[in-house]
Amino acid sequence: MRGDTPSSAHREVHRGAVAEIDLEAVARNFRAVKRLADRPVIAVVKADAYGHGAAEVSRRLSAAGAEYLAVAFTSEAIKLREAGIQTPILVLFDKNDPVDFFEYDLIPVIHDLGTARRMSREAGKRNLTLDVHVKIDTGMGRLGFNSRNILKEIVAVAGMDHLRVAGLMSHFSDSDIADTSYAERQLKSFHAVRDTLRKKTKVPFLCHMANSAATLSLKSAHLDAVRPGLILYGHSPFQQSAVGRSAVPRTPNVKLIPAMKVRTEILSLRKLRTGTPVSYGRTFITRRNSVIGVVPVGYGDGYSRALTNAMDVLVRGKRAPVVGRVCMDLVMVDVTEIGEVKEKDEVVLIGKQGNEEITAAEMAAKSGTISYETLISLGSRARRIYV
Repeated sequence: MRGDTPSSAHREVHRGAVAEIDLEAVARNFRAVKRLADRPVIAVVKADAYGHGAAEVSRRLSAAGAEYLAVAFTSEAIKLREAGIQTPILVLFDKNDPVDFFEYDLIPVIHDLGTARRMSREAGKRNLTLDVHVKIDTGMGRLGFNSRNILKEIVAVAGMDHLRVAGLMSHFSDSDIADTSYAERQLKSFHAVRDTLRKKTKVPFLCHMANSAATLSLKSAHLDAVRPGLILYGHSPFQQSAVGRSAVPRTPNVKLIPAMKVRTEILSLRKLRTGTPVSYGRTFITRRNSVIGVVPVGYGDGYSRALTNAMDVLVRGKRAPVVGRVCMDLVMVDVTEIGEVKEKDEVVLIGKQGNEEITAAEMAAKSGTISYETLISLGSRARRIYV
């Protein structure tokens, strides 16, 4: 070690948090899904693997046996190829420039005839046949073939000289609730298209529709492959149920291991007298002589302003409430009850510390959102380390 290494007392203070990503937890979650579904797994790693780091996560999932990866746009897929990932990559949404699909060996999802024609022309220029997956809209109302001529259009895609329909897919709208009646209607619509297409084309293709929720709770939706995202990162989609919706469905006993721990440290300690306002707008005023820890993370780092006076963090294995308005760069926490707290003590925003745990679902509920957004917001802006 170099002799001029700065001492810990003079180390640089970084803004925001550190996200510790446990890649073995990702692999274990994948293996649990694989055992449950007993099908090929299309591992969804879009949005930088839900904030966990797409390249590292994809590398680990590929090593664990993921047959496919799925991203939203070609820019995400290109980064994976440049990181050395060789696993087949499905691009779910992008349809603009067909060249990238050939240059980087990517599989496009076709949503309309215009895209299919562009892909076919580009493949013809290269004297190649391009594998594509076709998406149908069974009730999501977002992307996919959904006209009255849906079968005619998809058969037309299958008949294009330089395309091979290697897959047929759709997406559930609300399979994350106990009442699966709408999901089953979508599945019925999917089967109708699938069966007719197989008769007309007599070409085998991979059918997939099951997201994380359907993978866990709707076995009939497993089809030829499953397409999970959130559960690979250790979080259940059933903790997101909205008020007024049905109860969480009964699911298999699958142990999910959260792969992300988000931590920071105490930047400063403040001793405040009774009646002292804390942060903007005086939304919190001390009711006793208090010790307030100032933490170097804020909404500029993905820690939602909606958590003002509503969330806890972990300090020395105990819960400490967030007090006062969440700032752009700082959060204040009341550590009066915790005992001897020092500057640079670890503060856990999501994850375990001692016997206590704060989950992404808890934070999401307190901020009025879902775990997906919470993980992406914090994970993508934090400094990531892999353990």
